[in-house]
Amino acid sequence: MSSNEARAAAEAVWRIESARIVGALARYTGDFPLAEDLAQEALAEALVSWSVNGVPTEPVGWLLTTGRRRAIDTFRRRAVRDEKYVLLARDLSEEEPGADSLFDPEAIDDDVLALMFISCHPVLSKEARIALTLRVVGGLGTDEIAKAFLVPVPTIQARITRAKKTLAAAHVPFAVPEAHEVPERLGSVLQVVYLIFTEGSFASGGESWMRTDLASEARRLARVLVRLAPESEVFGLLALMELTAARFPARLDASGRPVLLEDQDRRRWDQSAIRRGRAALARAVAAGRGLGAYGLQASIAECHAVARSVAETDWQRIVILYEALGRLSPSSIVDLNRAVAVAMASGPAAGLELVDAIASRGELNGSHLLPAVRGEMLSRLGRREEAKSALQQAVGVCTNAAERAALERKIDEENA
Repeated sequence: MSSNEARAAAEAVWRIESARIVGALARYTGDFPLAEDLAQEALAEALVSWSVNGVPTEPVGWLLTTGRRRAIDTFRRRAVRDEKYVLLARDLSEEEPGADSLFDPEAIDDDVLALMFISCHPVLSKEARIALTLRVVGGLGTDEIAKAFLVPVPTIQARITRAKKTLAAAHVPFAVPEAHEVPERLGSVLQVVYLIFTEGSFASGGESWMRTDLASEARRLARVLVRLAPESEVFGLLALMELTAARFPARLDASGRPVLLEDQDRRRWDQSAIRRGRAALARAVAAGRGLGAYGLQASIAECHAVARSVAETDWQRIVILYEALGRLSPSSIVDLNRAVAVAMASGPAAGLELVDAIASRGELNGSHLLPAVRGEMLSRLGRREEAKSALQQAVGVCTNAAERAALERKIDEENA
């Protein structure tokens, strides 16, 4: 087998099974940072061994056994002659080379869930949580993560290294949190997955407006999460992402330029994603505890998904949903989205009044979103010079090239 074929095989196994491999090794050694290192070392060894000997019949078992061997070597180098070392050595000699001893059928889900909770632990910074989640749960390489977030590879490597050191220093155990800790910790996990999806849906920088591969990875993580923690807000997040991603095929024209919602060809929307999203939202509603922030946003996305056009969209319902979202999770972005919905439901003058009230608070200074929305409303009111000024302000602070070009086209339309 060629080295390229071996690499492709190893990467495929890693992408699918990395979370289970790292989780199993972490449970086995009781040391999450060590487990992640062991799994990476096993992967590196596979790239060499498989090109010579071919892909083993049980590649996951091979990686796990290799990881265990490296764990024993590590403990031996540390001169740890304790019960853990004896147990590892005995198990390895008795059960080589299969994966059954590590892949306990009753523990697999808990391993991956524990891995997600650790990667998103509150002791870590937001940036570290994202990098670590994509690395150990998503199976992405540091180069892929760096490319997705437009930062140098050494920066991502440093974040991951610091994150593992922080977790080790804090003595974070490899386990699903206690029941009373789950709500807070689950919220952190959901936030990280949503941040990954948001960056994929609306890239904060670079040339492309979207990074669909990153958004797809977030949806994959959410599907894993609903299986492991089938709670209302988890289904709400999955619903939101599916319903939002359904519009991806229509969000760019043939030249790769952004297409706004009102101009999208709704026949191109992914109906399968809409069905999956509505089904997930129904599961969230069926929980009977009231929708959380993600569920409310999913309900808004559903209003768009079922409407045949912008004009036929239930904007009054969207306004009500944004009001509920604002009470539950107050933010200037929520207020700005509500202002857009009010403008659609009651006219641009009503929306502009709300936008100006948001501007007076100064919370969105430096963001292109507020002047972009304000420029659109001024344009609809026929106040073209003011609209151009607002749009030019938005262009000046927009960091995404594709979105900046779309704003410039709007200015050209005002000049026409």
